[in-house]
Amino acid sequence: MSVIAVRELNLFYGNKQALYDINLDVESHSITALIGPSGCGKSTFLRTLNRMNDSVPHIKITGEVKVFGEDIYRHGVEVEGLRKNIGMVFQHPNPFPKSIYDNIAYGPRLHGMTDRHRLDEIVESSLKSAALWDEVKDTLKKPATGLSGGQQQRLCIARALAVQPAILLMDEPTSALDPISTAKIEELLEELKGTYTIVIVTHNMQQAARISDKTAFFLNGELVEFDTTPAIFQNPCDKRTEDYITGRFG
Repeated sequence: MSVIAVRELNLFYGNKQALYDINLDVESHSITALIGPSGCGKSTFLRTLNRMNDSVPHIKITGEVKVFGEDIYRHGVEVEGLRKNIGMVFQHPNPFPKSIYDNIAYGPRLHGMTDRHRLDEIVESSLKSAALWDEVKDTLKKPATGLSGGQQQRLCIARALAVQPAILLMDEPTSALDPISTAKIEELLEELKGTYTIVIVTHNMQQAARISDKTAFFLNGELVEFDTTPAIFQNPCDKRTEDYITGRFG
């Protein structure tokens, strides 16, 4: 089942076109990797999936993005509710300057949750889902900024999970991390796809090959090829895909 269905998506920054006629389906409980060289449109495309581009001046988007069958760009869509359902984790860990507990509780409180017992449950379950609970359960009142980089990124994943999204978007979530922290997050993503649908931008092709079910190769704003990950890496249909994954450019 397609959770996200993108049809003929074009995006313009003023007169400059950044995405060209993108067609792509994301299946439920899967990891979809977006790969390609810098500036090829991967992150721009990712941000169209929860309307994070809305605040960019002079942006124009045509085509259709449906999430669970609803066109998210139709007039009257409630963007705050949309983003509750589609969480986002960024390239660099960005914990709030608050305690570990308050970082996780922030989203539920924003959406009206005031019951302390229920907040405690959400904080614990979210940190457990992000494989961080055992490391921080005795220091929940300490500043989140005191955690290591890898722990901060797992905290940001837990913060995104706290509002119970269906979809998790991740923009190069391990690019600023060491190999051990990267491996922990990759293991975590494999577990999370049982509950969530994940779309991840990555420059690391080995990472895409390891963790994703499907891979989309972007180049100069075009979706060159989209297929199962083994097909993309072992038997690509387009020579540009082959040239990129074999290191001839990128």
